[in-house]
Amino acid sequence: KLKGLEDVITVDVVDWLWTEAGWRFNPERHGCTPDTVNGLQYVKEIYHLTDPDYSGRATVPILFDKVKNCIVNNESSEIIRMFNSEFNEFCATSQQRELDLRPLQLTQEIDGINDWAQSQVSNGVYRAGFATSQEAYDSAVVDVFNGLDKIEDILSKRRYLAGNQITEADVRIFGSLVRFDLVYVQHFKCNIRRIIDYPNIWGYLRELYQIPEFGSTVHIEHIKKNYMISHKNINPTGIVAKGPEIDFNMPHNRNKLFPV
Repeated sequence: KLKGLEDVITVDVVDWLWTEAGWRFNPERHGCTPDTVNGLQYVKEIYHLTDPDYSGRATVPILFDKVKNCIVNNESSEIIRMFNSEFNEFCATSQQRELDLRPLQLTQEIDGINDWAQSQVSNGVYRAGFATSQEAYDSAVVDVFNGLDKIEDILSKRRYLAGNQITEADVRIFGSLVRFDLVYVQHFKCNIRRIIDYPNIWGYLRELYQIPEFGSTVHIEHIKKNYMISHKNINPTGIVAKGPEIDFNMPHNRNKLFPV
């Protein structure tokens, strides 16, 4: 959406429920779609279409080449980078074509932020949530909040993670931040603080959410049900919490704090 590629790169959405059979397409679920490219039911079938002998995990997202009829990439960070520059000739507008989420002068800083933010926050919540010992949980959850404290400090001094413009670093952290209070606090026991307890992260998250290209991709029902129903080892009853009530559309005032 940021790069205006909707007309050339279609998006299919799997069922929020992960089962032992893996991810599947279920258009009967609200917000989910069929496999509009190959008409298959399970994501693993797409992997087998690419490589009949594939025996690894059938993960999402995947970028599928409709011409060669095969998976091109299944790593989200690499797909983000590909969308930023490899499809510029197909962008809907010149402004979207010129948008660079990874400007050359910021690549070193973006990569540095991505490395620790991915390790401490985005992956850290899973290490905490799936920990099977108190020691492992304690170590992971402290790492998560050390990472969030770093983000809060950065955002107290500038509007976005790498400066005064949205970059790849902001795109990558958005998913973890928008899910944090919805599921990570309760479901993964990452409850030392909430995102709404960090004034700068909370304002920053609201600003990103209120950008249509970000906010329109968030499906709160899918987020909550995916975690709370799919993870039977953490939530055996599959009961989905009603709350929390979060207003991502509250004024953020980041533009007044840090005029661009």
